[in-house]
Amino acid sequence: MAIECLIIDDDQKTVDFIKTVGNEYTQIAFSIIRENQDEVLNAILIKKPAIIFINIESNKINFLEMLFETTLFMDDSPIFIALSSSEKQAFNAYKYNFLYFLLKPMDEFSIRKCLLKTLKCLPKKEIDTICLKSHKDYHYLDISDIMYLKADNNTTDFYMIDGKVISAYKTLKIFEKSLPKSFYRIHKSYIININCISKIHYGKSTCIIKNSHKLPFSKTFLGNIQEINEVLSEKALFTLN
Repeated sequence: MAIECLIIDDDQKTVDFIKTVGNEYTQIAFSIIRENQDEVLNAILIKKPAIIFINIESNKINFLEMLFETTLFMDDSPIFIALSSSEKQAFNAYKYNFLYFLLKPMDEFSIRKCLLKTLKCLPKKEIDTICLKSHKDYHYLDISDIMYLKADNNTTDFYMIDGKVISAYKTLKIFEKSLPKSFYRIHKSYIININCISKIHYGKSTCIIKNSHKLPFSKTFLGNIQEINEVLSEKALFTLN
């Protein structure tokens, strides 16, 4: 899914320059909005952009009202980047938590630095599906339905909540790098979905899955077990000592 980005500026030269440099980043979809309060707010609510470039010198936009409306109606506030031909406006930009200030006329290097910094600050999207290819078959698995992964020589078995076991012709190490943060390596042969854990038994070095599967964990991955325990404790309503 593309990252939505609005450019709010009536200066066509500025708009074209940002788009020309920005088009190198194929994950970003740019939309141009003219300086009109109602049109800007409407575009923000429809497109729900992650990034907004805005001319903060515009006398056609009350950007403080726009910031308030955006915070009020959007679940995730976008990253704002200020555009201005006056260095004096930099103070206002950072005062209102704009991530970046671009001074006109801007150069290619400044835009590129701005975009790279912005992309780095965007929250990473969690994947919710994984595709396993086997010969001519494709298996699409919901991440939440995977209880754990088990290494089997050069293949990996996925153990699902519904009892199915699906094999993939890749090693456990490959999946370890690509799975979301709810999956932890606990043993040379196991990766576990922490959302499926009902008990961690330190005495027996086992993690118990909600359907009573018992998976061993090793001393090598004891740090991961401790981190799992901390994450699950934070999610719990209360913790008994």
